[in-house]
Amino acid sequence: MKSLIETIAKALVDYPDHVHIIEKADEQKVTYLLTVHPDDIGKVIGKQGRVATAIRTVVSSAASQHDKRVYVEISG
Repeated sequence: MKSLIETIAKALVDYPDHVHIIEKADEQKVTYLLTVHPDDIGKVIGKQGRVATAIRTVVSSAASQHDKRVYVEISG
């Protein structure tokens, strides 16, 4: 899952070497903290959050096979 988020994020940003993902697992959920360069935060979020919503949709669809909920948090 981590590599999927990283692949999507690196394709969107101008500074792909600044893309970092931290995974925090719990009993019922897994949270991925996506950190990008401050200049790229707008590209990852998109207008009205459409790109961020699309990333979350793809990740949740890929994680539907597991019993845990998956969350993606984005920071710059």
